Amino acid sequence: MSHLIDPRSKYPVISPPDQLQQHPGLEIKADPVPDLGMDTYTGSGKLEGRKALITGGDSGIGAAAAIAYAREGADVAIAYLPEEQEDADRIIAAIEDAGRTAVAIPGDLQDLQTCIDTVTAAVEGLGGLDILVNNASRQIWHDGILEISDEDFDATMKTNIYSAFRVTKEAVKHMPPGSSIIFTSSVQAYDPSPTLLDYAMTKSAMNNLAKGLSMDLLDKKGIRVNAVAPGPIWTVLQPSHGQPPEKVQKFGQSSEMGRAGQPAELAGTYVFLASEDASYISGATFSVTGGALTP
Repeated sequence: MSHLIDPRSKYPVISPPDQLQQHPGLEIKADPVPDLGMDTYTGSGKLEGRKALITGGDSGIGAAAAIAYAREGADVAIAYLPEEQEDADRIIAAIEDAGRTAVAIPGDLQDLQTCIDTVTAAVEGLGGLDILVNNASRQIWHDGILEISDEDFDATMKTNIYSAFRVTKEAVKHMPPGSSIIFTSSVQAYDPSPTLLDYAMTKSAMNNLAKGLSMDLLDKKGIRVNAVAPGPIWTVLQPSHGQPPEKVQKFGQSSEMGRAGQPAELAGTYVFLASEDASYISGATFSVTGGALTP
């Protein structure tokens, strides 16, 4: 019997009702609540004994990766903003339910010392580190460049680029050969929306950093570095000032797939890139865009 599923209808087309949360928002309060694979992801030991730190691991793509990593046998630390504790509690419980060690690390990664302390807490709590997922991101929409304040611009740069650079710089001191670093880029790196100018440029920078860092770390330390470029994925980022309200109500419906993606649909990519199955892959960007073409 065939188990094929039409990707266009694997998840429903969502038409989210009017909703607005203050940034960064809580995923458990989003309508509909994004699918993290909590009820569907089944592991097969691909990451047995591994030790992972995921920034922004309390919700969305980071949370889906955290759940999948734990079910594949990894111990997992998640970094998140203190305001997101309710979401983090849910993911910590899921990691522990999988029988793995979970480390909760609240803090604002805009701060340099917090980046250093986050890595230290992960290494101490996990007993080492061999997977790093740079996923934490700030996405606030603005009606063009004149509406982006210096304060907003700085906050986006520090959250998305500075934190990824600083956390990685600290993490590689502890990561042995065979480790994997993954950056969450975006289709916005290739096809920027005019309402997300600052966010899009950070995703382009993260994509470029992953490639340059691969050339550095693969040769010197035997650490693979890759990126994932998601398309329109339904997460709490969207209704917490991540998109204009009118776009939230039809989010993802203009994609080639005809629907928004769910975080659960990226979990397998993050598992693959962290695992030995991807031992000959470094410097690559995996596009998970719902059919949108990328360079």
